[in-house]
Amino acid sequence: MKRSIFLLICACFMSLTMNGQGTKNHNLEVSKNLEIFNALYKNLDLMYVDTLDANKVITAGIDAMLHSLDRYTEYYPEARQKELKTMLTGKYAGVGALIRYHQKLKRVVVEEPYEGMPAAEAGLKKGDIILQIDDTLMTDKNTSYVSSHLRGESGTTFMLKIQRPSTGKKMSFKITRRSIKMPEITWYGMLDEGKDKIGYINLNTFTGEPAKPMRLAFLDLKKQGAEKLVLDLRGNGGGSLAECVDILNMWIPKGQRIVETKGKLKRANNEYKTRMEPLDTVMPIVVLVNQETASASEITSGALQDLKRGIIIGTRTYGKGLVQVPNIDLPYNANLKLTTSRYYLPSGRGITMEEGIKPDVEVKPDTMANITLYLNRIDSTEVMLDYVVDYISKHATIAPAKDFHLTDADYEDFKQRVIKAGFTYDQVSKKQFDELIKTAKFEGYYDDAKAEFDALKAKIDHHDVARDMDAHRQEIQQLLEQDIVSAYYYQGGELQVALRSDKTLDKAKEILNDKDAYLRIINGKEKDAKSD
Repeated sequence: MKRSIFLLICACFMSLTMNGQGTKNHNLEVSKNLEIFNALYKNLDLMYVDTLDANKVITAGIDAMLHSLDRYTEYYPEARQKELKTMLTGKYAGVGALIRYHQKLKRVVVEEPYEGMPAAEAGLKKGDIILQIDDTLMTDKNTSYVSSHLRGESGTTFMLKIQRPSTGKKMSFKITRRSIKMPEITWYGMLDEGKDKIGYINLNTFTGEPAKPMRLAFLDLKKQGAEKLVLDLRGNGGGSLAECVDILNMWIPKGQRIVETKGKLKRANNEYKTRMEPLDTVMPIVVLVNQETASASEITSGALQDLKRGIIIGTRTYGKGLVQVPNIDLPYNANLKLTTSRYYLPSGRGITMEEGIKPDVEVKPDTMANITLYLNRIDSTEVMLDYVVDYISKHATIAPAKDFHLTDADYEDFKQRVIKAGFTYDQVSKKQFDELIKTAKFEGYYDDAKAEFDALKAKIDHHDVARDMDAHRQEIQQLLEQDIVSAYYYQGGELQVALRSDKTLDKAKEILNDKDAYLRIINGKEKDAKSD
């Protein structure tokens, strides 16, 4: 016994000695490398052929150092403090509108005014050409420049001059900037007019204070008769951990551990538990996720999965299991957003870039045809924007978002506009054909098959836009309808149109309407279910 105690004491002493030695060596390495860096910069500043911009060079060095750690640890010099504030709060002061550069007009135009924001309240419309802000002409400026002038201190007023393309009329608006924050919930409501008793909530962020509107939305859905719930977290990049826990508390009993954080420092180690009585602990829940579902969204979906309180449908999530302290003060009004710990879910599992949250049922989203991608690209063509602007100028009102559809004549009109505009796009088949020819020449059989290659090339080069638009009408028309509806019913209306042909949502409804399937999945008896 004495020998065992003696050996244990010796082992502890050796461990302390080694730890002490390790700390000493670490501190020495830090001191040595800082001295090297300081000497290196002094020599650069003294002898480099050009005069160094200290802010630029040192910031580049800091950014490179932080990039070697993880993608979320960031340095914010004084010049980027507004950007940091916007990131932390989700708010900025401006007019509340998305703008874009119109390639053909070579002007910045209004893409989408946001509901309830100064731009929409003043009467700005999609397609309006921005001519002047106060005394500054905007006709030769890029999007970034115009955006910087639209933003400013909350409460400040300016004059905005635009030209409305549908009439050619020039108009002036007096607009007062105010704090802009996108609504946490894009849209919520009953699906299929409530016949399946499925409620739906699209939560687009955990930044700000989303727990309160989430609670109100859920109670309203229950009042409307919801007995099942779809929570859509696709594209939700996360935000407040506390808000995430309070939202989960709506469906999980008080006192349940939701997430734990562990880091190097003791103060980075925390345990987050629900702290209120829940609203509903039995309603079946399906959470929709994709590769852009991150951080607090992953905690929400992962905790529901771990606690068998809901099932996950979609694709593997982003994999952000790191916690940041967002505002460590540095000299000269700079800040550091620093990763200090990792998230761990109720089961003890972490969230990594390699893993993410794996869905209970995998549903891969539809791929979009190449012609559709190019028609919808801002840097490719404005033919879709121009059609939508003309359409809304001729229709003071349209049907409710869920019922709105373009007619056959409407789509034919759009198709003819695309053809007359000389629209072209890169065909995947042509790129692959060119690669095939290279391979054939390299392997020596091109000359023997040249006639066949020439015949195939003639067919591929015959770029029949009209045929392609007919073949892919459904997805092209839906994008058009989304764009049109957003001008009348904003983002909530656009989302309702998109949900009409959403196969991930369709799978969620299918499972929620099959109680046995839902229970099999949530109890782990149906592993790795897939749907194409």
